[in-house]
Amino acid sequence: MITQKQISKILENYDKKNITIGTLGGHSALDVCRGAHKHGFKNVVVCQKGREQTYSKYYKKRGEIGIVDDVIVVDKFKDIVKKDVQEELRRKNTIFIQSRYFWVYCDYKDVENKFLVPIYGTRDLVKLEERDVPKNQYYILQKAGIRIPKIFKNAKKIDRPVIVKVAEAKRGYERAFFFADSYKTYKKKSESLLKKKTITKEGLKKAVIEEYAIGAHVNFNYFYSPINDELELMGTDTRRQTNLDGLIRMPAGDQLAALKFIKPKLIETGHIAVTVKESLLEKIFDIGERFVAATKKLHKPGVIGAFALQGAVVADEGKEDIVIFDVSMRIPGSPGTVFTPYSGYLHHKSISYGERIAMEIRKAVKDNKLELICT
Repeated sequence: MITQKQISKILENYDKKNITIGTLGGHSALDVCRGAHKHGFKNVVVCQKGREQTYSKYYKKRGEIGIVDDVIVVDKFKDIVKKDVQEELRRKNTIFIQSRYFWVYCDYKDVENKFLVPIYGTRDLVKLEERDVPKNQYYILQKAGIRIPKIFKNAKKIDRPVIVKVAEAKRGYERAFFFADSYKTYKKKSESLLKKKTITKEGLKKAVIEEYAIGAHVNFNYFYSPINDELELMGTDTRRQTNLDGLIRMPAGDQLAALKFIKPKLIETGHIAVTVKESLLEKIFDIGERFVAATKKLHKPGVIGAFALQGAVVADEGKEDIVIFDVSMRIPGSPGTVFTPYSGYLHHKSISYGERIAMEIRKAVKDNKLELICT
């Protein structure tokens, strides 16, 4: 395991006047680059061969346009842990911004044990997003006293609408979610997916059977600054998912006909900026602060910078409540949060995650506190 002492030594040797902000070529890379560019940092994007032109061509900095300064092309994303790539990143005085992309394509153990480049945020917290690891996101949410859906350990106990979160056979990082309302429907749908090899028996054994929270789905996107010891609400959004979004646009009768030929999939393909009632803001800040406190207690140093609690606003006997069913322990994938008003209420202008991260790194450089935000 890479130690904080090793990272501190690397930061000590960095040229603080020439810090580079780096990230992987996908997910939120353009947002990160734009934020770095706006606040006077150089940026570098590590891209996989064949998927680099977004960064090396279309948004490459040229004259007065573009935002990407530099690109490192590797055969596979996981090659970022190779010695020569790490050396180049360190030569550039790189602080690396982790994303879901980073952890999906690069092995957890390699990042934790081999990637000797300072990471903005808590290096070994992101893996707790996975539902099949000990003391994961559900454990933290429960310890924080945040409401989560009822979890069914035994499919035979299903007595209400549930969503079964099981990994795809081909792409383990994507979920082949399906819905059920009884053990009978669970068996029927799971056997169909097994027959089509969409999922595996092993994946089904590890699946989470979760009460389906019926309400307005909202992602609450936060930023916690250990420098200021302050929580911010960056914005709120909801997901666009394929092929579910296409199905729900069809009339009910046509949906039923279509379902004879296709199964609903909940693969995230984009986001929509949404707003919430102002009367909910105290509750939203409260669950965010409790989550930060729980991560500090359970997994020091706790969450740093960007994170999101994803859930639904539900109505119980006319009273609104928030149910959280997913957590992002790093920068969320939606640059659209900037188009909600919440960061503007605080900073007097709407700012994106990429910009807020760059602002925090700039302050840490000025105050000599990079060790407080990098692991």
